[in-house]
Amino acid sequence: MPVTRKSLLSGGLAVTLLAASGYLTVQLRDRDRQPAEAGGTAPLIAATAVPTLDAAPATAKAAAGYRYERLTGPDRTVVRDARGGVVATLTDGARTAVLAGPSRTFAEPGTTTATLVSDSWVRLMPQAWKAGAENEGWFRTWFQQSLGSTADDVLAIATQYLAGAPEGKDAKGVRIKGDASFGPLNPNGSVGNDLRLEQTDFVDYLGTAYTFADKVTKQPDKTRYGSFDCSGFVRMVYGYRAGYPLLSKDVAGNGLQRTANGLARLSPGVPVLPLTTAPGSDTTLRPASIDPLQPGDLLFFEIDARTGARLDHTGIYLGLDTDGHPRYISSREEADGPTFGDKGGTARLDDNGMYARGLRSAKRL
Repeated sequence: MPVTRKSLLSGGLAVTLLAASGYLTVQLRDRDRQPAEAGGTAPLIAATAVPTLDAAPATAKAAAGYRYERLTGPDRTVVRDARGGVVATLTDGARTAVLAGPSRTFAEPGTTTATLVSDSWVRLMPQAWKAGAENEGWFRTWFQQSLGSTADDVLAIATQYLAGAPEGKDAKGVRIKGDASFGPLNPNGSVGNDLRLEQTDFVDYLGTAYTFADKVTKQPDKTRYGSFDCSGFVRMVYGYRAGYPLLSKDVAGNGLQRTANGLARLSPGVPVLPLTTAPGSDTTLRPASIDPLQPGDLLFFEIDARTGARLDHTGIYLGLDTDGHPRYISSREEADGPTFGDKGGTARLDDNGMYARGLRSAKRL
């Protein structure tokens, strides 16, 4: 059950950050100014703290009493405050938590007129949720630190690679965010026909070697610096930046696999839109409903007839835009990198576009 779009704040200051043409616009109503993230890079979202009617520190509020309500489809715990408002959604078997916080507006005017206004903040818990975990010390500590924080979350991180996004480096001088490409031009490709090469992982974007959870070390391809394909984008956001373990290839294990197909069929997490096939065949089917989706869920598509039943595209669900349409972000060949816009096909799940027709499943990490 997605967190309500109504902001928990009664007031605040809106600050608009405008970057290069076509890049993300973010407005934030905030109470607390957060320090820069580890590595010295300033957070994308910043605001000036102002007094409000509900100005108690986030840590004090998190320590207060909450009501933990159990729901099904999928099995999850909804956390409510004293007024009955939903402040967190925690799904059994998943580390992904959706917390309510200051309202933000995401926009990508270079590729769509749609905007998203959301008070959902998507963060990874230290371990997967289970019923009753609200009584465990690890959760109480994490919840106190996380509820009300405006440090970069999954949604903020995902939008830090859109066209025109400013560059940011870690303490070692490695560029960890900024405008990303999908991959180098394919010498045998053309517009609408494999224009850019796939098989570009987050390691190539970084330009530095990385040792995976399965003990394999990979070197970057220097010709692909600053690029990643759709699964490489998901691995950058959820893995390298948010801290989920990463595997070097498509094998079952506690980590994120290399391809969209591997992520859909092998990765940990909870299927919220289960993958189904037509009776007597391996033809995958579109889900009958997308109602269970919440921000941060991984989406999987079958859009290339040449791959058969193999799932060949993945992205991250953002939520409903201001026109009420479900929208997601992914790295696309047509847009030459991450987008939640409509270049090369609408990034909506409720129309008759290529991606909406090709949706096959969703998973909550």
